[in-house]
Amino acid sequence: MSPTISPPPLSPTEPVTEILHGVAVTDPYRWLEDQNSERTRRWLEEQTAYARTYFEALPGRDRIRKRVEELLAVESISEPWKVGNDYFYLKRAAHSQQPAIMMREGETGKEVVLVDPVKRDETATSAVRILDISRRGHLMAYGISHGGDPFHAAEFLDLKWKQVLPDRVPRGAGYGLVISSDERGFYYSHEIAGPCRPFYRAVYWHEFGSTRDKDLEIFFGGEDARLHVELSGSSDGRFLGYRVVSGFDPQSYTFYVQDMSCGKPPRKLLEQTGAFFIPCFVDSRVFALTDWEAPNRRVVAFDLSALEADDWVDVVPESQHRMTDFCVVDHRVFVVRVDTLSTRIEVFDEFGQRQKAVPCPPNGSVRLVRRNVRSDTLFYKFSSFNQPTTIFSWHPARAEHCTWAEPQVPFDPSLVEIKRAQYRSKDGTEIPISLVSQKGLETRRPVPTFLTAYGGFGGSRTPQFNAYSTLLIEKGFLYVVANLRGGGEHGAEWHRAAQRHRRQTAIDDFISAAEWLVAEGFTTANNIAIGGMSNGGLLVGAAMTQRPDLFRAVVCVGPILDMLRYHLFDYAYYFIDEFGSSVNEDDFRHLLEYSPYHRVKNDVPYPSTLIVSGDLDRTCNPMHARKMTARLQGATNSGHPILLNYTETWGHVPVQPLARRITALTDRLSFICHELSVNLEQESSLCVS
Repeated sequence: MSPTISPPPLSPTEPVTEILHGVAVTDPYRWLEDQNSERTRRWLEEQTAYARTYFEALPGRDRIRKRVEELLAVESISEPWKVGNDYFYLKRAAHSQQPAIMMREGETGKEVVLVDPVKRDETATSAVRILDISRRGHLMAYGISHGGDPFHAAEFLDLKWKQVLPDRVPRGAGYGLVISSDERGFYYSHEIAGPCRPFYRAVYWHEFGSTRDKDLEIFFGGEDARLHVELSGSSDGRFLGYRVVSGFDPQSYTFYVQDMSCGKPPRKLLEQTGAFFIPCFVDSRVFALTDWEAPNRRVVAFDLSALEADDWVDVVPESQHRMTDFCVVDHRVFVVRVDTLSTRIEVFDEFGQRQKAVPCPPNGSVRLVRRNVRSDTLFYKFSSFNQPTTIFSWHPARAEHCTWAEPQVPFDPSLVEIKRAQYRSKDGTEIPISLVSQKGLETRRPVPTFLTAYGGFGGSRTPQFNAYSTLLIEKGFLYVVANLRGGGEHGAEWHRAAQRHRRQTAIDDFISAAEWLVAEGFTTANNIAIGGMSNGGLLVGAAMTQRPDLFRAVVCVGPILDMLRYHLFDYAYYFIDEFGSSVNEDDFRHLLEYSPYHRVKNDVPYPSTLIVSGDLDRTCNPMHARKMTARLQGATNSGHPILLNYTETWGHVPVQPLARRITALTDRLSFICHELSVNLEQESSLCVS
């Protein structure tokens, strides 16, 4: 039973009916799309108070919060930039609210705090990131943003004198910044947040000490809201690369290179429609990860004296295992491939000859780091279901593998059991699935279960550690990750099998996972909670509106839910290639079939549902969360709570202070445990004192 709670706040219906391709479609809560109206703000205040009344009444919440704090409030360190003998990185001290930018001379030198956002912002909502470090190591550019704001301002630090320069790029969408090799100034692609020509896409040169009105435009990409110009540069400062990305249907990528040493204009080297293309400069060559004529991707390279794209050569060829990442360090090409639901690093020289592999741990997820500075060391992140995110370094010349930073998370990984299996989806396809729990949990079946997946954009869900899954496992949950079609776990075909008109395939895969868990005796429908974020939020929203009888609780974070209007908001037009658009009649009919917002029916017993969003989400506009909350609250007859956990400073990649992260995670975990009647007073066997 849920805490005694009054009925939800009133959400007046004001139906708006449109005829789309001959079909009448009614939207009862269109008024909630206006984020800044007085009515919407008042409604949000009422919803927030309603949700907080529920959360604060949950028994055992304090115990959850204490454990969440133990898991999150540990020291954490990012992958470093290595410039010469100096290391630059982000570090959040234990119990500190935000990471600071640090510098260390050598691997064992003294740490120096360069930028501490907490000292300049008592609310601790400001967050910093390193944007670039000059080749000589005298200047650092860093971004500063607030809350979950995807926009940031750029500031500059004189590293010798530890002084912030007066030069500044104001708050806006940053798509690359490169400090010139002579340190006289910097190049930048930055879409300024403001009313003055907001869709003008260009790259500029700024000389230190001058005012912004003196900045020189060096490249013009176009004037359209659906265009972005991404800037990159070579480590010696000679070449700049301009990647113009269009959000039209289909998407296109155009890549230009400019030789800054000779004053010649930029040269277009490639124009592709619907292709994936990530470039990286290495001296006078460009390397790129691309799916051009290689659905599972390959790494290609060409010398900058080449005149045509036909002069590109394969460095790392395509294989049956999809590449997810790459970088070039010390004249070696490192690539990450997905293989058997985990990732591994392969190594090649610059001409494609295979080298000794990096001895990274098995059965986890690897993420490489690309920098535009020369370095003799590869840094990478590794994480698995039972290993917190650890930073490793690999020195190719010495074949030396070291741990750079490892968080001291208080739990015992040896007590975690990880199993892999396969189940049949609706059409008979075998789908991989990972089952993570405490050892010996099978003897206590059925057990509370949390099922999650992604199933979109070719993204692969490989094993990762997080406080969320760890606490659920400690509380006796079976934590389950299904590797649905729509992802990239089995290559491009696996992605295409649930793309655009075939999106229902991923939803069927997810529903089949829950049915399999019940059929195999792991759990029951009354003991399954499901959750997902972004495209995963769409997935769980679709699943719960199609099979409300199969799930007891739903956590839907930063979702897309109105599939007929999603493309009209913020950056979501970039998703048209993945989902389609209601402007297209063929797309419209498929979208309407599964759009969660339009699938909600009155007087249906929907599961307990927690929807999470906030004002600053520019990827999945928060109108989805607001409208879906109102629709479910007005439709359900189950008596289970429908809650909106909404924060003004929450964005799609939220950079919240530690205290807010603890509260947010406590809310979600307490909700799941309570709705599935899990005893929160029981101590966990995985905790380490």
